[in-house]
Amino acid sequence: MLSNRIAALFSGFLVIGLLSTTALAENESLAPEKDQGSTAREIVSKLEMLHYNKIKVGDEMSEDLWNEYIDALDPTKSYFLNSDITEFREWQTRMDDQLRAGDVKAGFEIYNRFRLRMGDRLENILSQLEKGLPAFDFTRDESLELDREKSEWPKSISAADDLWRKRLKSSVLNLRLTGKTDEEIRDLLERRYKGQKKRLEQQNSDDVFELYMNSLTRLYDPHSNYLSPRSLENFNMSMSLSLEGIGAVLQADEEYTKVARLVAGGPADRTGKLKPNDKIVGVGQDKEGEMVDVVGWRLDDVVDLIRGKAGTFVRLETIPTGGDGTHKTILIKRSKVKLEDQAAKKAVFEFSDGKKSYKIGVINLPTFYIDFDAYRRRDPNYKSTTRDVARLLSELKEEDVDGIILDLRNNGGGSLQEATMLTDLFIDQGPVVQIRHANEQISRHNRSRSRAMYRGPLMVLINRLSASASEIFAGAIQDYNRGLVVGNQSFGKGTVQTMAPLKEGQLKITQSKFYRVSGDSTQHAGVKPDIPMPQLIDAESVGESAYDTALPWDRIHAVPHAKYFNLKTLIPSLVTKHTKRTASDPDFIFLRNQFEFESERSDKKYLSLNEVMREQERENVNQRLLSMENRRRNAKGLEPYKDFEAYEESESEDVAAIGGPVEIKLEKDPILNEAGYIMADFIGLATKASKAPPQVANF
Repeated sequence: MLSNRIAALFSGFLVIGLLSTTALAENESLAPEKDQGSTAREIVSKLEMLHYNKIKVGDEMSEDLWNEYIDALDPTKSYFLNSDITEFREWQTRMDDQLRAGDVKAGFEIYNRFRLRMGDRLENILSQLEKGLPAFDFTRDESLELDREKSEWPKSISAADDLWRKRLKSSVLNLRLTGKTDEEIRDLLERRYKGQKKRLEQQNSDDVFELYMNSLTRLYDPHSNYLSPRSLENFNMSMSLSLEGIGAVLQADEEYTKVARLVAGGPADRTGKLKPNDKIVGVGQDKEGEMVDVVGWRLDDVVDLIRGKAGTFVRLETIPTGGDGTHKTILIKRSKVKLEDQAAKKAVFEFSDGKKSYKIGVINLPTFYIDFDAYRRRDPNYKSTTRDVARLLSELKEEDVDGIILDLRNNGGGSLQEATMLTDLFIDQGPVVQIRHANEQISRHNRSRSRAMYRGPLMVLINRLSASASEIFAGAIQDYNRGLVVGNQSFGKGTVQTMAPLKEGQLKITQSKFYRVSGDSTQHAGVKPDIPMPQLIDAESVGESAYDTALPWDRIHAVPHAKYFNLKTLIPSLVTKHTKRTASDPDFIFLRNQFEFESERSDKKYLSLNEVMREQERENVNQRLLSMENRRRNAKGLEPYKDFEAYEESESEDVAAIGGPVEIKLEKDPILNEAGYIMADFIGLATKASKAPPQVANF
């Protein structure tokens, strides 16, 4: 299960031989503090009373909590033995009664066994590394299981030892493939495990309690979680510094730190090199500073290492998602993500439907923003999404555009108020979104203008990273038949969270759910496009559906709303034209092949531990990527790359030069380019059907 310990950035183990109990003695076990029992009771009470998902903490949930907690501690089934799990079953149906009584003993006893097992593993691996790097046979034909979710816990010490032998062998092989010597590998691994041992020893009662309580909150939904006093302080600091550093959102994923999403317009986003689901394994300061291995680190410690002053550099060593385990280093210049960098921007391009050319305005909207401080001060010039887009619409109308594309790709949401007010600019009087609360009452947000500001042809471009407020806007445009929705199925986050104070810390809890005017929830299903584009992001690993405990899709009563364009009669012809046009388009062929290739790689169940095979796999990957790119370049009349090194070099950017608003360019954006042709087709077909240029008033 995906962890929900997400922080906003601005900013393998082994045992050889028998387990011992020397690393962390029993008398070093952690115990609950006096206020944690009452806090546990308070959390249970508030979850039952306030959470949208009305679930009582009972025997069935106790079993789920038992499973969730053990999975949170040992997701790879690598530390506990099968005998430990058998012993823990005494708690399986008793955790609910204990929590109601303010007893968190089970959580601490299970954790202390985990702490003991992990401490022994680290102690033994370090004793081995002190003697030198183990002599592995990389000619053997053996492999490491990548996903152990459905595997059993080791039934014996020897079975556990063999699992960790393979894990260490894999770590060594990965580092050998980066060109490191055996001595460099030994030093790096020794530092890694010493660091992990130190962090394990620094764990305290608050850490255990938070982990245990979040195993409970995740059973309600993935966005509810308990924040201990320390985590709350870090959370508040990250919010106040939310646009400082590299501009990324990270989450813990087993022993790795994983990229959850990128802040639109931020330094990481601008490089184009860091992607959702990439794993960060090392962090280096400046262009030449030592690369610090961060495998096994606490999430907030990794955040502290990456965070830094604007203008300085940080290097991230990553394992790209869907890859073969090969590491990649990315140089990023830290900076403050200014509001103007995230502000809406426009461009105008010409597209033809084969008979006539049309001027198409494009408005790129990275997020739904508002300068709350200026708004509260009643500054008449405060900056907001709606005000900026209204200004751009006026400018585009003066430029006499024939249609407008609103690009919401990678827009993770923001202000609900701005999402509803932005809709005001495109529809006449009517509701925009419905919100059902935990008490089952339904509130509606209606637009305030009596007449739309822009009444011409409209398209909304979305992808898998379009979430929350983006889904509200796109859903309203689709339900009103106000414009075309093109791209990929959106993220599917249709829930609203609020902070509830506790005696110790706070509880972030889901209390409401979004619904479209059609009655459909945006939860889980998101918004599905009228015309789909090639998928670039794996929907199984990114999006609300990737969370095991995501609230389900459902629907409520629709509310009366207008229908503008008769899109159902036009969409089949638009799809036919789009399919025919892109069937032989070099960029679209490349995109489809790229996604297919990455899907194949992500489906791998085992990782070879044979060095020759791994080298061959890497060479095959590089050659296939090069071949796909060169086929695209040949088809477009461009000079092909002579080798993979030349291809990689061409992908590099001078990050020091990055700054200022991102320009809207068609040459490197085949999705936007095709969207322009779809819009031209739409205008042409709609004009032919109505004998006049399409306007809201005509339908």
